[in-house]
Amino acid sequence: FLFFFAALKYMETDVVAIIGPQSSVVAHTVLQIADEFTTPFLSLATDPTLSPIQFPYFVRTTHSDRHQMTAVADVVYHYGWKKVTVIFVDDDYGRNGLAALEDALDRKQCLVSYKAKILPGDPTEAQVMDVLVKVALMESRVVVLHLHYGAGAKVFSVAQYLGMLSNGYVWIATEWLAAALDSAPHLAVQAMTSNLQGVLVLRPHTPDSARKNAVSAEWNKLARGGSLGLNAFGLYAYDTVWLLAHAIDSFLNQGGNVSHSADSKLKFFEGGKLHLEKMLIFDGGPLLLKNILNTEFVGLTGVVKFTPDVSLVNPAYEILNVIGTGLHRVGYWLNGSGISATAPGTRTRTRSRSNALKSVVWPGESVRTPRGWVFPTDGKLLRIGVPRRAFFGEFVSQVGDTNGFRGFCIDVFVSAVNLLPYAVPYEFAPFGNGEVNPNYDALVSSIAAGTFDGAVGDIAIVTSRTRLVDFTQPYAESGLVVVSRVKAMNSGAWSFLRPFSLNLWAACLAAFLFIGIVVWILEHRINDDFRGPVKRQLITIVWFSFSTLFSSHRENTVSTLGRFVLITWLFIVLIINSSYTASLTSILTVQQLYSPIKGLESLKRGNDPIGYQVGSFVEGYLMNGLGIEKSRLRAMASLDEYADALRLGPQRGGVAAVVDERPYIDLFLSSQCDFRIVGQEYSKSGWGFVSTFNENPP
Repeated sequence: FLFFFAALKYMETDVVAIIGPQSSVVAHTVLQIADEFTTPFLSLATDPTLSPIQFPYFVRTTHSDRHQMTAVADVVYHYGWKKVTVIFVDDDYGRNGLAALEDALDRKQCLVSYKAKILPGDPTEAQVMDVLVKVALMESRVVVLHLHYGAGAKVFSVAQYLGMLSNGYVWIATEWLAAALDSAPHLAVQAMTSNLQGVLVLRPHTPDSARKNAVSAEWNKLARGGSLGLNAFGLYAYDTVWLLAHAIDSFLNQGGNVSHSADSKLKFFEGGKLHLEKMLIFDGGPLLLKNILNTEFVGLTGVVKFTPDVSLVNPAYEILNVIGTGLHRVGYWLNGSGISATAPGTRTRTRSRSNALKSVVWPGESVRTPRGWVFPTDGKLLRIGVPRRAFFGEFVSQVGDTNGFRGFCIDVFVSAVNLLPYAVPYEFAPFGNGEVNPNYDALVSSIAAGTFDGAVGDIAIVTSRTRLVDFTQPYAESGLVVVSRVKAMNSGAWSFLRPFSLNLWAACLAAFLFIGIVVWILEHRINDDFRGPVKRQLITIVWFSFSTLFSSHRENTVSTLGRFVLITWLFIVLIINSSYTASLTSILTVQQLYSPIKGLESLKRGNDPIGYQVGSFVEGYLMNGLGIEKSRLRAMASLDEYADALRLGPQRGGVAAVVDERPYIDLFLSSQCDFRIVGQEYSKSGWGFVSTFNENPP
């Protein structure tokens, strides 16, 4: 309110521009005056929502908090943290800075998990303690402070008292803290930093230069030996004055006229005690504004130049670490390049994520990067449904009457959760009665209905389920296989006929006779071995054909074509002979197992009963996917039932085969020698963990 009327007071004079306001809160109100009286306001306000589109005569001569919050988000992402807690001042500066941070974190697939606001002004220690106690109960241990110095110093003091500046915590302060430390006398800095050990601080980067050093030395003389330091905002203020001076000089050189006129809109207030009608419009405001935005020079903060969206070029920040009594630089952040260990403007910039920042000493004097989270004391536990299986307990089984579970699936889940860079508080909830396997489709439906937040177990990823819930990537391979009883084939007197089928034997016989006839046709006119009475020639044809099997033929071939046919045929005979010998050897030395079931296709064509595991998706797959009638399907609830039904067979009330997922069958066959997997594996999907649909994916 006071700043607003101070700005009105300036409007009564022949003012051409105003340096200010410094406060983002004031700027939102005061800048309405700038537009009405066409007077440029050169402001150090950092609120990212202050836009030249809304306020055409607003010129920000420092960098927007939008860049600073992007730098904070990059630091969070660099160390692998996913959630942060933000303590902010509840005014335009704090709220809009928080919104910019949320946007920046969202682009990195991170988020603000808790927002703690502190009222503007001078909060009491009790108020600050109430805020920090709630922060200490949260999951995230990464705390970002976006405050004014008075409240920020009190936050660190209370945090030190509560033990929140100890090992495991991460504190990141925006540029307000660096500005306060740079402005304070040396002795005061020693006292201030006692509560700041291990804190990360951001500070606008201003490159070193001879002119900057000279101005700083002159400032120290004026400030009585350094009783008031020159911080980054002081450097920007210095450049702001020179910016305006250059612009006014250009304005006058271009023939600009410093003239003012009354605002006709204010005649309504004429005669009032406030004398609002005395406020004047600067006629040369548009030209002066144009010269301000076109001015370019090298100042104490580097190149002073504006982009088309009226922002200073090359926003950059230093990342500092409070160690001992000072600020130690651990890296830089440059817009467009991100985090680096080298200063902006150097030829070699470090972009590798592993070494982009120097070593940091964290709260508690730890050099090990904190993981950034703990299990919250008041957080909501995820309710994870786990099937209570009646058999195949090696994959998942309940521990007694408790809510504890064990097994392969549980081990994988727990190991995965322990590797996450954030906390996932959860509790297991049993699903089913434990006497028979539960229906897994019903388990998935209960997750979609909100009964559970997720599910862990041997849950197959199938299309119908993915329409209701989300699955993780498969953690185990799984496909449908057919297991049936097999019997050994005895090697009797006629075993020598088994290497070839009947059709193949017939084909071989026909081929032998055909080759004999072809060679006789090519040779009998010119070769005496293939001439003579008809009976002799027939015997020669048969003899020659079958003698080639052992390369014992006595007849010579004379014609070129005859020799070519014979060579080709001898090569084919070699292949037939080798295949027969290998197959016969296998039959006579290795036990041969036989099953009338060859796979799912042979099951589909027949009418025999088929077994499946109760509660499995196999029933729906066989009925809907393969068109097998429900009357042929038999649900089985134990391993003994598997074995008994397969041994009985379809003729005695059993089943011809059992169709189930590969992991179950492998475990079943590890203790059964009478059964084998037949045919190929079908429907390879895998097992995954289940969660509800994520409506706002990162």
